[in-house]
Amino acid sequence: MAVNIVRFQRGDDVAWGVLRGDEIVRVPGTFATTGEFITKTDVGQLKRLDGEKVARSAVKILSPVTRNQQFICQGANYRQHMIESGMNPDAKTFNMIFTKASSCIVAADSALVKPSHVRFLDYEVELGLVLRRNIDGATKVTDANLLDFVAGLVIVNDYSARDVQIPQMQFYKGKSYRTFGPVGPHLALLEPADAAEIRNLRLRLTVNGEVRQDDTAANLVFGPAETLTELSGLQDLFVGDLIATGTPAGCALSVPPPFVQRLVGLLPEQAKWKAFFAKQAQRPQYLKVGDIVEATIANASGAIDLGRQRNVVVEERS
Repeated sequence: MAVNIVRFQRGDDVAWGVLRGDEIVRVPGTFATTGEFITKTDVGQLKRLDGEKVARSAVKILSPVTRNQQFICQGANYRQHMIESGMNPDAKTFNMIFTKASSCIVAADSALVKPSHVRFLDYEVELGLVLRRNIDGATKVTDANLLDFVAGLVIVNDYSARDVQIPQMQFYKGKSYRTFGPVGPHLALLEPADAAEIRNLRLRLTVNGEVRQDDTAANLVFGPAETLTELSGLQDLFVGDLIATGTPAGCALSVPPPFVQRLVGLLPEQAKWKAFFAKQAQRPQYLKVGDIVEATIANASGAIDLGRQRNVVVEERS
């Protein structure tokens, strides 16, 4: 059964602990980064840990992934999401990879700040992988050895400014505004028996109590093992780094089917984006100030439960 780890703040003190119900058992020592915590602790010892306890309600829960770690993302990685994004899943043969700025990482219950110029603010619940070890060369990762490379799992919400991302073709800019990457509330460190349950995890997101996204990780197009294998062939990865594995269908974004896109592509640039903005303006699903977004990821038995994120959309302060 996974061990749930929180990073928390009490006064000026930042510490790590094992979450057990409504209590946190503090882990002795100081760990400046997620990578350092994973490197210097052992899951078995954490399960047996006994010592100083603090009520969860008495502390501020921080992101369990620190901002010095890489934040790598997969796009259009669920079949139905690919379809709603205007892609043919039978024709797409590549894994879409991009990054988010680590400065967008915030705690799971942080307010989501809507930039004043952004009209089309979207949500994306995602399963996040946190790495166990450094990878500095091409490596074959399989389902059998996955937990040699993945330490644990977290909830990620990949908030996106679609009116920046799509017209500018800028995933990084459209997805990296401050507060656009809540992580946590806790990091579920995995044991060997948990590996088979990753594909059984259910991702669910609501806006003001209305279900918008609901799917399982069984429907990932490119799974964790093949994604890590691919990434290892092109870049260095480090213990504690975060990989967000893509979002299910149900986003606010509406993209026309491929044949309509081809027709619209014949229009002058200004007319093309005028049509895009007009279409999106008809979508009431885009987030507005005051909306409450909640996201959960868990398996049916509860052996892996990544907690609940809750973000309230607020206006950007001038």
